[in-house]
Amino acid sequence: MQSKFTTATLFTLFRSIRYRSSSHLAFDGVVDTKGSSARPHPAEEPPVSPALSIPSPDPTGEERACDMYQTAGQRLARQEDWPGVSRAIRDAEAAATRTPGGMPVADLMAFGARADVVHAAEHALLSGRPAKDAPLLDGIIALEEVLAEFPDDFVIATVVALAHIDIGWAWRGTGWAVEVPLRNREAFDAHFDRARDILENFPSKDIPSPLLASAHCAVLSGLPTDTNRLIAAYEALIDMDPLNARTYRNMGTHLLPRWHGSVQDLEVQARRMASRSQAIWGAGGYTWVMLDAIALDDAACSQLDIAFFIEGLHDILTRRSDQHTVNLLAAYCANTMGMTLDASDEVAFVRGQIADCAKWIIRQHLTELHPMIWAHAARGFDNNLRVRCPDRFAAAGAADAHRILCDMFRRELSQGKRVVFTDRGAQLEPV
Repeated sequence: MQSKFTTATLFTLFRSIRYRSSSHLAFDGVVDTKGSSARPHPAEEPPVSPALSIPSPDPTGEERACDMYQTAGQRLARQEDWPGVSRAIRDAEAAATRTPGGMPVADLMAFGARADVVHAAEHALLSGRPAKDAPLLDGIIALEEVLAEFPDDFVIATVVALAHIDIGWAWRGTGWAVEVPLRNREAFDAHFDRARDILENFPSKDIPSPLLASAHCAVLSGLPTDTNRLIAAYEALIDMDPLNARTYRNMGTHLLPRWHGSVQDLEVQARRMASRSQAIWGAGGYTWVMLDAIALDDAACSQLDIAFFIEGLHDILTRRSDQHTVNLLAAYCANTMGMTLDASDEVAFVRGQIADCAKWIIRQHLTELHPMIWAHAARGFDNNLRVRCPDRFAAAGAADAHRILCDMFRRELSQGKRVVFTDRGAQLEPV
């Protein structure tokens, strides 16, 4: 299929923008282009209670691992050692290497290899009216030249395709299609057309690579596609890499009505994924598929099988007890679902039951605090989030977490006890 993408097309789209974004820096260091946060926040964060103590490693073990592998991919790309990029990613996939939180190392290295290009484009787009010499196209053109030099290397092709996908999402955002300006939508389509053309040369059924399969899923999610084809692509990826929770979450999101499915499709496929991955996750496959979808869509939330979802939470934490996962699920329950306002009674009831799960997750499993996860939870785990001030972002997450923990242990604190989190969980001590 002949692509609509040309360098001239994107350059024309880029130069024709004549509006300035109304973005500003929100209280938590996030660039807010909508003029409001995901939910209301107090003007001043409450002070941390000295009667509650929980270790907060900075950086966490998961953050250190992710940074290390991303930096390794970025360093090889900056050295223009693309054969080295390809070897490192292939080796990581062959060994199925993961971070403590379960993130595939191959994905992290592939992100590092394209990070400079994607970040430069995002920065140029951030103001809404990029300067004449903004490097919006330079990086992607350079990656296209690398691909021309190594046309038969599926790893390099995947990195370049993913760069187009990332830049496309930077143009579009994650809102409903009707909310996206036409010019931005055209740029999004052009980048996705090019990514599709690249990946068509490397069918995922012929190459047993989860990274390549995930790229095929990513490009399908952004283009008009048959629901069954999208489901089949995600099923193939999950069969290849059933331990990657991010895949289940992405599948659920892309089966929402705003993308490529329906509430009925979402429910059916969540149950099918639970069945397919039962040996790995127990009921957790259902929970992972539903996790982000029900936070985004009230209709999906209102039809949730809450008992099955909670059973999945228990099964996930039985099988993956690292503190990254514990913080993720605790913050999701307490913050993403527990702090959402303006819901109907039916939706509020479901969210309230999920929010209550934070109590047993925190009391039974939490030993340390990961502020960045709590900050992302407050913003609904938006993958398109632009954090300009990580310190403020982490501080906002820590404040949210401490406020929620103090509220959860308010009876013990009011009795004059001190709550101290250790490697054995929350311990009560006299003040």
